[in-house]
Amino acid sequence: MAHRKLPFIPGELQFITSSIYRRTPLFRSERFCRCFVDVLAQVRKANGFLLMGWVLMPEHFHLLIKPERAGDTSRIVQRLKLRTAMQILKLLRENQDSTWCRKTLARLTLPPSVHDESHHRVWQRRFYPYGIYSEKKRLEKLDYMHNNPVTRKLVSSPRDWLWSSWRFYFMDDTSLIAMDRAE
Repeated sequence: MAHRKLPFIPGELQFITSSIYRRTPLFRSERFCRCFVDVLAQVRKANGFLLMGWVLMPEHFHLLIKPERAGDTSRIVQRLKLRTAMQILKLLRENQDSTWCRKTLARLTLPPSVHDESHHRVWQRRFYPYGIYSEKKRLEKLDYMHNNPVTRKLVSSPRDWLWSSWRFYFMDDTSLIAMDRAE
């Protein structure tokens, strides 16, 4: 859930950040990246929010969304994280013959001191929302997301990173997921 209550205005654009448990680089796997994008599209369709931008990094994601109501943000992020976690854990469990899957599943194992019904955690519990109040801030956040893979030295150009909205904005590529244009 959200770290703290912020006074969002209904229908306000929000910049969301959420990380994988123990900063595990799950999204080095193309299969898990595709899973994330598919679930994002499903949650978007079911919850009716506008998706203005996104980037999926090896151990976290950023979204730029505009929910109908400010209170929808927690529900949207919760559903996205729950559905991706279920699919990712299922795939990891089914493929434990792979060393990478076995080690990744071990890294996502909760310590015995956690009194929870689950044995693994994919996402950190919290996410971090930030209200976007101006066109300048919207463009700043899009630029930040699109250049994040370059800053982290994962690619030399944003065009080389498949897992972001950059390709939509600069190549009109909707092969993964189309964005909603700013009003």
